Amino acid sequence: MMRPAPDSSPDRLDEVRKIVVLRPSAVGDFVFALPALHALKQAYPAAELVLAGKAWHRVFLQDRPGPVDRVVEVPPVQGVGAPETVVEQVERFVDAMRAERFDIALQMFGGGRHSNPFLLRFGARLTAGACAPGVPSLDRWVPYREPSPRRLALLEIAGLAGAEMRLPLDAQAELALTEADRREAAAVMPGLAGKRLIVLQPGSTDPRRCWPAPSFAALGDRLAQDGACVAVNGSPDEMDLVHDVVARMHAPAVALAGRLSLGGLCGLLARAALLVSNDTGPLHLGLALGVPSVGIFWLTNLIDGMPLRPSTLHAALSVRTRCPVCDADNLRTRCPHDVSFVADVGIDEVEALAHAALAHQSSPVRPHADTALAARRRAGK
Repeated sequence: MMRPAPDSSPDRLDEVRKIVVLRPSAVGDFVFALPALHALKQAYPAAELVLAGKAWHRVFLQDRPGPVDRVVEVPPVQGVGAPETVVEQVERFVDAMRAERFDIALQMFGGGRHSNPFLLRFGARLTAGACAPGVPSLDRWVPYREPSPRRLALLEIAGLAGAEMRLPLDAQAELALTEADRREAAAVMPGLAGKRLIVLQPGSTDPRRCWPAPSFAALGDRLAQDGACVAVNGSPDEMDLVHDVVARMHAPAVALAGRLSLGGLCGLLARAALLVSNDTGPLHLGLALGVPSVGIFWLTNLIDGMPLRPSTLHAALSVRTRCPVCDADNLRTRCPHDVSFVADVGIDEVEALAHAALAHQSSPVRPHADTALAARRRAGK
């Protein structure tokens, strides 16, 4: 029978040379792990911290100051970032991981049904992570909960290995910029000196989290009335959506879909006075960089994505649970309709949050927490 870890943080291991963290995730999920990664590096400053992630992690983190010293790319493993396992690649990867002789291996990828057995094969001195009911046990573990504040949940896992679970209360950003980030952003959007830049992010990998394009366009026009430069960002796959928002606007706007790498986007966000975004990776990048942000959230996603510094986020929330098409409840199961669950968030409300975020940024003395929560309670209409 599995036993959870004690309430107090376990003692740190002695002579720790290498730590591996299993987190082959998307952008937002990586940002959620940053506080835990920083805490681990602070606990074991002499140890090499290795992220078992994806190819994009290796590209993005190369030469970037921060807690991660090295990235190893996880091969296709069913339930661990891939729909099926490529056996030959996995066996070679596991052999390489065992040869590394890790002192600590941390599972930070879900409840452990597939990720715990995979992590255990690394042969580390100590394993730790989250465990859902009935999954293979690790040496130290906490119960997996959903929904939960992801940054705090991952900090709790780091605490199992002896890291201190203290909030980063200083002004240092969680994510470091590089000169390459700044140069790329300046090349894509030159001539911003003296101008207020506002970035709109209308896409998301989950269509249910997408505020409608007409709403983003109307908001962009209102914010541009004060002379701001408006840029609309998106991935290459979101090019049509980005151009749709720009075409609907009366004020001029810059379409950035596919024009920036992830690092270049960080460089641009660092120059922005405001980011208005759906719940998606760039929003969480902006929050990690300390950019004043308005996030449009669907219900439990706000619990998952709340930053450790709430003062940077002004959140608009839809509490709709039933599909506008078939009326099926989507809290525990997902219906087949790719329809927005946040369309009922009002433009006036998001504009008010945007102006509050801009005023908060320019205020000489900032209040402790100016996070506004605009909850929409018109579910089913």
